[in-house]
Amino acid sequence: MAIQNPYPVGPPFGGPRPVVAAKDLRPRRVWYLVAALLGVVLAGVGVALVVVTVKDTLGSIDTARSFSSGASRRFGFTQGETKAIYVSQTGRGRVECRIPGMRPGAITRPNGTFRISLGSRSWDRVLEVKPSGSGEFTLTCTSELPAEFALGDNPRVGATVGNIGGAIGCFLAAFFSAAAIIAVTAVRRSSHRRRLTAASAVPPQWNPAAPQWGPAPPQWNPAPPQQQGPSSSGPPPGPQPGPPA
Repeated sequence: MAIQNPYPVGPPFGGPRPVVAAKDLRPRRVWYLVAALLGVVLAGVGVALVVVTVKDTLGSIDTARSFSSGASRRFGFTQGETKAIYVSQTGRGRVECRIPGMRPGAITRPNGTFRISLGSRSWDRVLEVKPSGSGEFTLTCTSELPAEFALGDNPRVGATVGNIGGAIGCFLAAFFSAAAIIAVTAVRRSSHRRRLTAASAVPPQWNPAAPQWGPAPPQWNPAPPQQQGPSSSGPPPGPQPGPPA
């Protein structure tokens, strides 16, 4: 019985795998750059919103024309434009302000509090001014504690909160959008690599004379016919008896 090589063309598994070039994969790697640029743009918008909001808030107080408690200063007012009076003091001293020449009730106390920190000073909004006419008026303010007063714009709390919320939304969108594009691109490129690798792999050849799995089955050869010997029932070998010549 002859045993043939079960792997006439090499083992069916193993060996070097086909190499797929990165440039042949889809989607292209440029999508990684797109994700990075999108994240940078959205993050930049968020930073811009924060900077604009802080700049507008800090510039809403005219600290260059502040005055001490008990002093007075003239300011220009416009009818229909609400202004705010800010105070910087240590503690909570009672604040009183008046504007001679302006109708009674023009100065009111706001419903909520609003504080702005500029360097080492904190300015609290304590009063609002709704002028009844346009022109220059003298503002006089006093406090129970040593204090500095300044006139500024009435804070737009809703706009400030909206800008901060928009900035946070831009930061979150920058992170999640970039991460999603990168993840989808990586998964799809990996799947495409597997498909290309499977398509370019050469399957093992099959030889019918030598099956791939296990040794070849034993071959059966019929025995050659054997020559039969003399039979006891037949005539003996040699000349046959016959009548004499």
